[in-house]
Amino acid sequence: MEYIYAGMLLHKAGKKITEESVKNVLEAAGVAVDAGRVKALVAALEGVDIDAAIKEAAVVSAAPAAAPAHAGSEAKKEEKKEEKKVSEEQAAAGLGALFG
Repeated sequence: MEYIYAGMLLHKAGKKITEESVKNVLEAAGVAVDAGRVKALVAALEGVDIDAAIKEAAVVSAAPAAAPAHAGSEAKKEEKKEEKKVSEEQAAAGLGALFG
């Protein structure tokens, strides 16, 4: 994961993702650098639109969570309607007692 984080950090900083830059980031973080993994990362990211990949990953990961949240919000709305109805009835009963 450290290698991917290094690549993302370089991308966010607007720097080119090269073997040397990834190696420098990892060394600065105190990570023992594996040259083979650095080469593999740089080769894998060559020609990849990182911003588009991040957006796609965000949409995919958010989609399953959206459905349960929506269902839960519907249940909460129904509960609020019931609470409001009870509250109105209680208020009416209280006002009736005032005017007896």
